Formats: sequence, structure tokens, C-alpha cells
Amino acid sequence: MKYFRILLFLILCNLVHGAVAAGHFVANSADNHIVVDTDTIIRKKSLSVGISYGSDALFFGRTGPISYPFLSTDVVYNTKAGFFIYGSALRLLGYRTFVDEVDLGGGYLYRPSKKFSGSISYNRFIFNKEERIIESATSNDINWKNSYDFKPFKSTVILDYLFGKSSDFFITLTESKYFESKWNVFDDKDYLTFTPAVSAIFGTQNFVQKYSLDHQEGLNDIQYLFGPNAPYSRDNGRFDVLNYSFKLPIAYNRPHYTFEFSYKYSIPVNVEGALQNKHESFYNLTFYYLFY
Repeated sequence: MKYFRILLFLILCNLVHGAVAAGHFVANSADNHIVVDTDTIIRKKSLSVGISYGSDALFFGRTGPISYPFLSTDVVYNTKAGFFIYGSALRLLGYRTFVDEVDLGGGYLYRPSKKFSGSISYNRFIFNKEERIIESATSNDINWKNSYDFKPFKSTVILDYLFGKSSDFFITLTESKYFESKWNVFDDKDYLTFTPAVSAIFGTQNFVQKYSLDHQEGLNDIQYLFGPNAPYSRDNGRFDVLNYSFKLPIAYNRPHYTFEFSYKYSIPVNVEGALQNKHESFYNLTFYYLFY
């Protein structure tokens, strides 16, 4: 019950500010792809192309039994009306496979006011036969994000419904603050941005059980145990707090491109089975170019 009190408290804090808050749109909801910030909606045709490196594949506050550093490429096409489509490919480093995951999807970006913005999207995940990362335990995601900028902080609420191989529902709450440098680095067309954020993820974790059952032979040493006789067994369908995190992105920006380094400290809680997730630091490097 204490976690539901925390959830209720965070929601009430947002409502006291006067509006429903919003989250983020990503090529999928893992930290494996380029973020498209709905605060930067451009009402003209545009194409974003980017590449990212990450120290480990993180999915709704959970990682696999070993670290999976990765490279991902993303392409996002935006229409003047606010609709978008995208495609992305992810490769895990240290393996012979050329592509480990392909994501396809689309949706709609909206911004009814200067302070309020959001998006709704559908994402389809396609994996190779090895299905190494924990994200492979699902195959579809409907993502609804809403954001409200209260000036001191921007509040974010993201709702995700995952279905296919497993079914789960998540609520991600985020409070962030945007800082932009008042100085230039090389000329008058560049600047730095800092966007520290704290987040909490609430949801079910049937995807963890599905992943463990699909990888029992290769993960015997990790002892993924489920069922009434398992010492670490939990109710996978129970809605509970899954993760707390702090993230600090630092970005160098020019009119058409951005280079970003981000650090994230993740605190998983209510870990399923013997997954052995623990406090962990994540590092990401991202470059993307915007064509108008």
C-alpha cells in the first residue's frame, strides 16, 4: 500500500499545479533510442536521423542478467500536421549478429498551448531469434504522453500498454528542469542545454517472467524461479512501483544537430524472482541531425 500512496501523492502534486503532466515519446520506451521532445514540435515537414550508444539496455527499470552495450540508429519523419512515423535498428556490441532489434511505429504530436504538449503512438518491436535483451519479452506498445511546463519544473505522465508475448501496463512520472546556457561555445549559433530529471515507474512485470521462461536453459546460474514453490516468487500481474531514477543529459546544440551525453542512476525495487537487478549507472551518447 505504501507504493500506491507514493503514486497518489505524486499525481496529486501534479494536479495541485493545475494540469495533467506528460512524459516522453521515444522510438520505444526503453532507454535505447533517440528521444523526440514534444516541446520542440515543428509545424513543418522534417526528418531526424540519429545514432546512439548505450552502456546497457534498460527496459522499464529492468535489465537482463548481463550487460548489453548497444548501438542504435533512428529515423523519424514528421509531417506539418503533427503526424510522425519512425524506424529504428539496434545492435548489441560483442555479438556476431548484425541487427538484434528493429522497431517500427507512428503517432501524433500535439501542443494545444505553449505549456501543454503530448503525443500518442504505437510501437512494434521485432527481434532476431536470439532475443537476448529483456525487451524481447513483449512485441507491441501503445504509448500516451502528456507534459505540462510549470516553469519551475516540467511535469510528465506517460502511460504504456504492452501486449503480444506478454501484457503489462505502466505509469511513468517525471519531474524535470530545462537549463540553457547564456553563452556560446564556438560561435553565436551554438549553445549547451542541461535537463536534470527524476522519475518513478509504476506497473506490472509479466514481461520479466516471460523473458525468464524463454531463457531458462541459458540462465540456469541466475536461478529465475517462479510459481508457488519458488522462494523468490511474486505476483507478476500486481501493479507496483518498479523503479526510481535520476538522469542528467548534457547536450551541445546547433541549428540542425545535437550531440548529447547523459548519465542515469537507476534504483530498481520489487525485483521479480531472482533477477538480481541492483542500483546501476547508465551512460548514453547520442547524435542526431534534423533536416527541414
